[in-house]
Amino acid sequence: MSTTKPAPMASAAVHPAPPRRLTGRLKIVLAVLLVAQFMLAVDFSILNVALPEIGDDLGFSLANLQWVATAFALSAAGFTLFFGRVGDLIGHKRIFLGSLTLLGLASLAGGLAPTPEILLVARVAQGLATAAATPAGLALLTTSFPEGPLRQKALGLNGALMSAGFTTGAVLGGTLTDLLSWRWAFFINVPVALAVLLVAPTVITESRPALRPRIDLPGALAVTLGLFSIVYGLTQAGEHGWTHPVALTALLAGAVLLVVFYLVERKAAQPLVPLHVLKKRTVAWGNVLGLLAFVTETSLVYLLTLYMQKTLGFSALTAGLSFGVLGLGTVAGGVIASKVIARTSTVAVLVGGGLLQAVFTAVLLFLGDTPASMGLLLPATFLGGVGNMLVIVGFMVTATTGLPDHEQGLATGLASMSQQVGIAMGTPIMSAIVTAATAGAVSAGAILHGVTVAVAANAVLVLAGVLIAAVILRTRRDRSACDRPSPYRRHTPPA
Repeated sequence: MSTTKPAPMASAAVHPAPPRRLTGRLKIVLAVLLVAQFMLAVDFSILNVALPEIGDDLGFSLANLQWVATAFALSAAGFTLFFGRVGDLIGHKRIFLGSLTLLGLASLAGGLAPTPEILLVARVAQGLATAAATPAGLALLTTSFPEGPLRQKALGLNGALMSAGFTTGAVLGGTLTDLLSWRWAFFINVPVALAVLLVAPTVITESRPALRPRIDLPGALAVTLGLFSIVYGLTQAGEHGWTHPVALTALLAGAVLLVVFYLVERKAAQPLVPLHVLKKRTVAWGNVLGLLAFVTETSLVYLLTLYMQKTLGFSALTAGLSFGVLGLGTVAGGVIASKVIARTSTVAVLVGGGLLQAVFTAVLLFLGDTPASMGLLLPATFLGGVGNMLVIVGFMVTATTGLPDHEQGLATGLASMSQQVGIAMGTPIMSAIVTAATAGAVSAGAILHGVTVAVAANAVLVLAGVLIAAVILRTRRDRSACDRPSPYRRHTPPA
């Protein structure tokens, strides 16, 4: 506690009361950050439907075509934590603007790519830009809005648009590819990035610590390579099975490197991730819940795409358009999340949202082999999407609450890492389950059986998250541990 006792007038000038309502400037800040985060989420899935056309156009072999998606996922998941900490050191605004510039240039290069090699380089650059922009954007969001209803509302809208962006990517990718060309799935980023870059510098305030510690390079190298290895191992397991030597080697190497990372952080004078942050129950278990939330819902999109195309015989565009219902569910969940948290608690939202998602994921076990099953699929994905978004917003609030502004980049870096790794892990995990359940068969009935087994596993993972929230993050009688006000004084500029 400070021993300085300034006069009331001076104190009010230095520490203005946080705004209770969204001012005009805060509305613009929110709009700019939400547009950027939505664009980043769209990039994860916009090329999935277009992969066959990209392969035909540029001459990708069938074995190498998956690298168009994998190169992006590896870069985005592996470097998120590192760039989140870099933002703490040199400024979140600077990282945010620089990464969006890189994203625009990489998207232009990808759209113009004449060869597979140039396209893959552009995808790696897009992944690195996403790894930097996502935690920086979230850090700017949390430092621009004080803890409480305003931040919960901002995080709810942010979560809704991130999840909706993932499903929108599938719809938009199919539409652009059918009507124009797969190259427009890249080009569409350019004007959006340019618009954000024109507006953001004038409304977003820089956020960085007064003292800039050195970057923990050994820790950064260990965690980046560890995450990279795990995500790569999972992609190989999804493609070749869990017993494939490359998959097993990569997964083992990743696990060893993450243990090395923990040991390095224990000894480092200025660690990349201070262990006192990881020891916070809300940070550690909140991120586990976030990881499970993104693993389950994004991989469900893959499973249902497989079901609609291979079992029901739908076109890629029709399957993609069907996910618009899921997108509406996530938007609805994001809009109501802050209100539900305000009336109950963060833990209640995590448990209730998880149960809603688990129930309507389990409903999908009753899907059949005729188009009539869409009458079950569409409402189930809508309500499951509402539940999933309640969990995502609850996770974001939990994992970023109670930390000072100079550690918000770290907190949002961890949250973004959970998001990126979850998205990257979900599809390979479920793909491996489908592969094992079908035993190599490709008939419509075999695919339906494999999807059903994977959906059951998906529902079990959701229930595991519910159990974690209910037991480990359990509230006291009257208030949640993660809803306590921060002990740190905020130093936000007046709105």
